[in-house]
Amino acid sequence: MAQFQSGADALNSLNATNEGGNGNKAEFASFKSGTTYKVRVLGTADLIRFYSYGIFKKVNSFVAQNPSVRNARGFAESNFTPWDLASNYYADLKKKAEEAGQAAKAEEFKTEAAKYRAKERYALGFIDLATGEPIIVDLSKKQAQGVHAVIKKYEAKLGKLAFELTKAGSSTATVVSLSPVIDMDEDLTDAERANFAKQEGKAFDMTLFDGLLYEADEKTQIENLVAAGFDITLIGLSIGASNDGQQGEKEFNF
Repeated sequence: MAQFQSGADALNSLNATNEGGNGNKAEFASFKSGTTYKVRVLGTADLIRFYSYGIFKKVNSFVAQNPSVRNARGFAESNFTPWDLASNYYADLKKKAEEAGQAAKAEEFKTEAAKYRAKERYALGFIDLATGEPIIVDLSKKQAQGVHAVIKKYEAKLGKLAFELTKAGSSTATVVSLSPVIDMDEDLTDAERANFAKQEGKAFDMTLFDGLLYEADEKTQIENLVAAGFDITLIGLSIGASNDGQQGEKEFNF
């Protein structure tokens, strides 16, 4: 988990105003729109930050096994992954289109660049009161900020309050909320209250974040670019080509 920020370090990034492999110990809990979990929050720093690549319905989400170096604002600035290179390719075209006064083209290239750019996301840990087991949910930065603001508001009462974690809406209108259960005697079942009590004095098991995310090596990332429909020769990469001496071209014999 060395490449991911956790606890206080992840919190610093979450609160900033700028914009795994096999054998997982845990998986992200299903958290589709319309889902509600009754949870116990064990602490204010039960989270990790990560940068995820992928394209909905084309390429499943992954993180880079050898991640790029990012600046304080979260932008990749060196050790670029193949997906960073693809995003940069379109970002450069966008800039040239803007300089040429081609607004429509610039917008098109902006959209393409965003497809391949890593998204800053957060994994937050809770105790599911229905089962008494830990769960981890995957949230965007904006969603995580909203949830964490509630956790901080009730920080002094976390040992006495249960919460409802809910997702509603769709697409850009999706909203994730965390709200306290007002009457735990009335609104929780006997089993949920028992599971709440069992966590007294316990901390969230941060090792559950280890291996949670699928880490793709460079070969897999390039294969994913091809699957997404990107022409990898545009960024000097090739699959199974013979070494013809072209400078800057990488060869991968799969």
